[in-house]
Amino acid sequence: MKRKIKLFEPSIGKDEENAIKRVLKSKFWASGAGTGKVLEFEKKFKKYVNSKNCIAVNSGTAALNLGLSIYDIKNKEVILPSLTFVATANAVIMNGGKPVFVDIDPYTLNIDTEKIENSISEKTKVILPVHFGGLSCDLDKINSLSKKYNLKIIEDAAHAAGANYKNKKIGSHGNAVCFSFHPIKNLAMPTGGLISINDKNHKKIQESLYAKRWCGITNRKNTNYDIKQIGNNYYMNEFSAAIGLVQLKKLDKLNTIRRKIARRYSQEIKINSKMQFDKHCSYHLYWILVKNRNEFQKRMNEHGIETGTHYKPIHTFSLYKSKIKLKNTENIGKKVVSIPCHTNLNEAEIGKIIRLTNKFS
Repeated sequence: MKRKIKLFEPSIGKDEENAIKRVLKSKFWASGAGTGKVLEFEKKFKKYVNSKNCIAVNSGTAALNLGLSIYDIKNKEVILPSLTFVATANAVIMNGGKPVFVDIDPYTLNIDTEKIENSISEKTKVILPVHFGGLSCDLDKINSLSKKYNLKIIEDAAHAAGANYKNKKIGSHGNAVCFSFHPIKNLAMPTGGLISINDKNHKKIQESLYAKRWCGITNRKNTNYDIKQIGNNYYMNEFSAAIGLVQLKKLDKLNTIRRKIARRYSQEIKINSKMQFDKHCSYHLYWILVKNRNEFQKRMNEHGIETGTHYKPIHTFSLYKSKIKLKNTENIGKKVVSIPCHTNLNEAEIGKIIRLTNKFS
């Protein structure tokens, strides 16, 4: 029986297995203080993206929640796209802010930077771009708007570990950049996330976030400590950090493989509306637009190919439903399909995906 071609699949080997065994045998599995492998991962990721500070957490959602807590957004507005995972908008609400959705560019599926300015008001505090599929947004345009209106930039880089913008790693640009290391991500862990900080007050922010990720605990000496602010159990465990250190070493190599697959897709898939090739993209996923999505996904599944929908627009959910009209987002939200683009695919499987995509789309 042929194996099903999975939409996402982590790349693991003996190095990850050995890293887990070492942590298991050490009997030091987690620390709210973030010592051991967690601290080592923070330091090495900081060097990798060339940011001022890094704070490791237990998920991309935790990263967004803490990232938005850096700047008081209570009763303030945060500009973001609707075509993203709902955690992006949830984090805004959980911090007391109001999400303001802006339409997307139909060629990149990133937020349309030409439409951001019309949504800026006196209540706007943050621009929250999402690097969709691992393709960077136009950060120069977003940065110019942030300077013009004195706004903060918090990037959702859940798809963009190892991606670049103008030859600089994603993670070195915005005031805060939030990563996800979910098992299906380019840098995979059992569970994990991280916030890279580039704000001029990075040292003060780091101290605050270290407390917030561990129930607000600060000034800890032996068994004595203080609580100055509310916090949560957001710290990363040693197993995740140990795997993350191995994955970080090979991240660029794995992303190169993803780019090779994406190049073939962009050249050989005969659909006009598809993800274009960009050498700076990390290709967490590869998207296409099809007219009859349900039928297409059904046929692909019948032939052993798993596909996905990324994403249902957030502003169409009951919690977020409003009268706003986002033409591109709503149109693409009905047609977008993700096809497999991970490093475990072999040449025969890639050829099969291309052939059947052309046949059924």
